[in-house]
Amino acid sequence: MSGKVNIVWLRRDLRLEDNHALSLALRGKYPVLVVFLFDRIILDQLPDKNDARVSFIYRQIEFLKRELQQYGSDLLVGDTTPELFFEQLSKRFTIHSLFYNRDYEPYAVDRDRKIDHWAHGKGIESISLKDHVVLEPQEIRKPDHTAYSVFTPYYKKWREKLADGPLTRYPFQTNNLLKTTPLPLKSLQDLGFKYNPLESTFKRHIGDFSAIHYEQNRDFPAKNATSRLSTALRFGTVSIRSLVVQALKENEVFLKELAWREFFISILHLYPHVVTRSFKPQYDAITWRNDLKEFELWQKGLTGYPLVDAAMRELNETGYMHNRMRMVAASFLCKHLLIDWRWGESYFAQKLMDYELASNNGNWQWVAGSGCDAAPYFRVFNPYSQQEKFDPQLTYTRRWVRELGSSKYPKPIVEHSIARDRALQTYKEGLASFSS
Repeated sequence: MSGKVNIVWLRRDLRLEDNHALSLALRGKYPVLVVFLFDRIILDQLPDKNDARVSFIYRQIEFLKRELQQYGSDLLVGDTTPELFFEQLSKRFTIHSLFYNRDYEPYAVDRDRKIDHWAHGKGIESISLKDHVVLEPQEIRKPDHTAYSVFTPYYKKWREKLADGPLTRYPFQTNNLLKTTPLPLKSLQDLGFKYNPLESTFKRHIGDFSAIHYEQNRDFPAKNATSRLSTALRFGTVSIRSLVVQALKENEVFLKELAWREFFISILHLYPHVVTRSFKPQYDAITWRNDLKEFELWQKGLTGYPLVDAAMRELNETGYMHNRMRMVAASFLCKHLLIDWRWGESYFAQKLMDYELASNNGNWQWVAGSGCDAAPYFRVFNPYSQQEKFDPQLTYTRRWVRELGSSKYPKPIVEHSIARDRALQTYKEGLASFSS
């Protein structure tokens, strides 16, 4: 194609409105072509070819293509590796600049570094922007310029910076989109995946949720009191800035939850070893039992602890688990069964529609006691008292554990007080062995 173009590479920002990279590119000198890549490096590692997250992405890509086609443009979609994708694009178009919004996960950082290097070699300007977070890891620092590893002072600084002025929003202007005939899109089947109808249950919009009573109701799984926007936020179908603006108006506790997300992103970005190792190295000295049969019973929701089993069945059937239930289920695995938090983290990574490495890893390590600002190791959630406090009428539990109260429901695989004492002793011995 004759004439220069600017490329906007969508990744975890699958929207046109309030998209920093897209908005800036559209204000530039050259026509803008929007592209998306089904990255084979990521897709080929997925064990389930019926993955609802791939279906969710695919449906959003179809939606964006239709939206751009209304303006005489389109979304160009690739299905290869990043370096090969951009090499192919450079043969079809004279690329002046490449725009994208930054990602902070280790794979993404390495991928983007390689693409920046490729672009530099081609004489293409590569422009990365902040969009996925309100404040980036390097923007929140202690007075001595080191990073925070405890949430409360991090949040105080994060909150102070929010008060500096209104958040910038990035308008979508259509006049500089590259005009093109409709571009082909491979079918989901041709990409090697099946359509999973679960994806349609996660089409939530900001207008569907009010945070006004979030603080009072968020811990009760039978209530529809959480935002259920985590999947939309994960894939960028909503803007984090929109959610923060809403939280600032409606509820400080909801705002704090959004800050936890950015805190964990910061920890992952600055301490990438947490992907495979404990943030606190002494916790890697713990001797886990790692009983495979018990792990499988936990996965299937057959532990004999109704609240834990309800949580796991909700996850298996819907790709979602209530936040309070995530803590209960994770604590049970790490403390009651003494199974390595990495096993549980990996299972959640396979099943959760809203799976995000930073938050998943951060929350599992928080429960296990091994992470930054974690719960102390001697804090062991009691599933029975959690049941009495947050699902006293068994409304949520009976929704998922339909055989509760019958002979078909299993007996507990471990007695709570015995499991608690065993966990405390095991942790104590592991930490002592590290220090000695």
